[in-house]
Amino acid sequence: MAAVTSGSTTRTRATVLRNAPATRPYAQSRPLSVEEIELDAPGPGEVIVAIKAAGLCHSDLSVISGDRPRSLPMALGHEAAGIVEQLGEGVRDLEVGDHVVMVFMPSCGHCVPCAEGRPALCEPGAAANGAGTLLGGAIRLRSHGQPMFHHVGVSAFAGHAVVSRTSLVRIDKDIAFEHAALFGCAVLTGVGAVVNTSGLKAGQSVAIVGLGGVGLAALLGARAAGASIIVAADLMPEKLALARELGATHTVDPRDEAAMEHIRTITRGGVDVAVELAGSVPALEFAYRITRRGGTTVTGGLANPASRVSIQQVSLVAEERTLKGSYIGSCIPSRDIPRYIEMFRRGILPVDRLMSGTGPLEGINETLDELEAGRVIRYIFLP
Repeated sequence: MAAVTSGSTTRTRATVLRNAPATRPYAQSRPLSVEEIELDAPGPGEVIVAIKAAGLCHSDLSVISGDRPRSLPMALGHEAAGIVEQLGEGVRDLEVGDHVVMVFMPSCGHCVPCAEGRPALCEPGAAANGAGTLLGGAIRLRSHGQPMFHHVGVSAFAGHAVVSRTSLVRIDKDIAFEHAALFGCAVLTGVGAVVNTSGLKAGQSVAIVGLGGVGLAALLGARAAGASIIVAADLMPEKLALARELGATHTVDPRDEAAMEHIRTITRGGVDVAVELAGSVPALEFAYRITRRGGTTVTGGLANPASRVSIQQVSLVAEERTLKGSYIGSCIPSRDIPRYIEMFRRGILPVDRLMSGTGPLEGINETLDELEAGRVIRYIFLP
């Protein structure tokens, strides 16, 4: 559906969540509805983007399930690519017609984390995302005249979105939108967790625990970084098989009683780096236990806020272990997205292998069930 503009308001389609947590199966409860909504004109420092492709991620599912509570009603979607359609006041470094990847953490450029080169931890950006607004505090989405909250500043399961300029990274126009969308979340988070957060060095060993879209992107990042041993861990045989195709040297099911000892044997004591991307307590505890003395365990999976992890405190000291969090792959989007896209072009990061299919927004409730069951890696909606 093309946008219809009347005065300063644009009407478009969006995928709306009005109540959460939703009852499973989602194909029956149908928590998401594709509705016509209104977009206000972009304010200063804001942009309207025509969405061309948007990926479904477990972070979207966690809002629907109630694991990540958000203000409702909300237009969902956070991993996307599209075309710049309208510029707000003061936006001079983009042009109408530019192709862009959307990033779900806007950055102010002035807070302490931003000044330290850590825009993924932007304090005003995090506050705005938590409140369901854009970076400047505005809400530009409406349904029948009533405000509708933004999903992490993006709300990309839609025909159009109003976003902060700092939620966008311009890309070359030769990249297919369905591929470009992956770089806004799965690739930034997965590859970045390995390359940026863990600091994996060529020749080191690594384990990736949890093989969703982000985990498999991390596996590709580990291979590109020159890891000598890549252990892939997941509960599903189909995902383990795909991991082997993508470069895993070993695969394990963490439920196997022999899995830990097997990993310690092939790595002579444990992996140098373990990256947990499942968002579960057992997965993180498994990742920690298979990390060698002096090694680094990274967690980038978003668990329920009530989850608590139990580790042996003395091991952090006596074994000089490191346990680190990774949000959006500790990325600098304006630097990392162009780099990763170039690696994709050269065949070093074949992220197109993560795609499970494409389709219209109307099938999103059914696809939620497929994602939760682990039957899709990354499904791309083409609004």
